[in-house]
Amino acid sequence: MPTSRPDHGDPSPVAVSAVGLRKSYGDKTVLDGIDLRIPAGSVFALLGPNGAGKTTVVKILSTLITANGGQARVAGHDVATSPDGVRAAIGVTGQFSAVDGLITGEENMLLMADLHHLSKSEGRRTAAELLERFDLVEAAKKPASTYSGGMKRRLDIAMTLVGNPRIIFLDEPTTGLDPRSRHNMWGIIRELVSDGVTVFLTTQYLDEADELADRIAVLNNGRIAAEGTAEELKRIVPGGHVRLRFTDPTAYQSAASALREATGDDEALALHIPSGGSQRELRSILDWLDAAGIEADELTVHTPDLDDVFFALTGGTDPQPGQSSQPKEAVR
Repeated sequence: MPTSRPDHGDPSPVAVSAVGLRKSYGDKTVLDGIDLRIPAGSVFALLGPNGAGKTTVVKILSTLITANGGQARVAGHDVATSPDGVRAAIGVTGQFSAVDGLITGEENMLLMADLHHLSKSEGRRTAAELLERFDLVEAAKKPASTYSGGMKRRLDIAMTLVGNPRIIFLDEPTTGLDPRSRHNMWGIIRELVSDGVTVFLTTQYLDEADELADRIAVLNNGRIAAEGTAEELKRIVPGGHVRLRFTDPTAYQSAASALREATGDDEALALHIPSGGSQRELRSILDWLDAAGIEADELTVHTPDLDDVFFALTGGTDPQPGQSSQPKEAVR
C-alpha cells in the first residue's frame, strides 16, 4: 500500500508536527517512526485498531510521557525542551472523563478556572459562558454523578476549554455515547474548528473521521500506514466502479460490446466499469455514451469507504462493533 508522507511544502501554519517519533516499553515497540504535520485550524483524525498506539501519540504530544526518539513540536514548542509552553497552549480530553462526580458541574468548571489561575470574577464569567455554550446551565447546580454520558462528555470538553487552548486533543471522545450524543459532540467539534481551534482526534468510529476530519492517518504496527484526506484514502483501495443499468436490451448489448473492460450482468442488464469515481472518469464515460448514441437509465458510482481502507491497511482488523463494512454508492 502506498504511504503518504507529510507535505512539508504546505505553507499553512503548523499546529502539530512530528518527525521520526518513537516509543518503546522494554522490547515492545509501540511507535516506530511517526511523521505528522497538522495545519492550524483543522481536524486531524488518527485511526487504528486497539493497541495501535493512538493514545501513546496523544500522551507524547501533550507531554504526559516522553518519546524514546524523534522530535515533535506543538504550538511552536518542542515537547521535550519546552513542555510548559506546550501545556499552556493545549487542552486534553482523555478516553476517561476527568469530571469529579462528587461536585456540581459548575464547581468542576470553577475548579479548572482556579487551576488556570483565573481571578474569581474571570473564572465565574468563563464558567458561565462555557456552561451556556455546552447547554449545561440547567444541570450546573447538580452533582456531576447525576449527568448522562453525553452530558459528562460535554462538561469534560467545557472544562478543557477554560484555559482557551488553541490545540485540543480528543482521545476517543464519543466512545460509549448514544447516536444523538455523538452527533451533538460532532457539532461541538465543528464549532471549535470554526473558531480557529486545531483538533487532534483519535477514534475507532470510521464514520466519525469521515464526517469531521480534514486529514486522516491510519496507524498500524507502530507506523503510519497511510495519510491523506478521506477521499484520497478511499482511492488507495481497489474495487471502485461505475455501474450502468439499462432497460433496453439492445442498448445494453451495444454498450457491453464496445466497453471491453466492463463486466456485464445479463440478467440485470447492468455493466460494471472499473473506476476511481473521479470527475474526469465520469465525464469520459458520459461523453462516450453520448458519442455512441447510447442512453443508460441509471449511473451509480461505487467508491470504497473508510471501512474498506481500514480493513486493507490494518490486515482485516475489525472496526468498532456495530459499524457497516458495506461500500457506499451514490446515484447520479
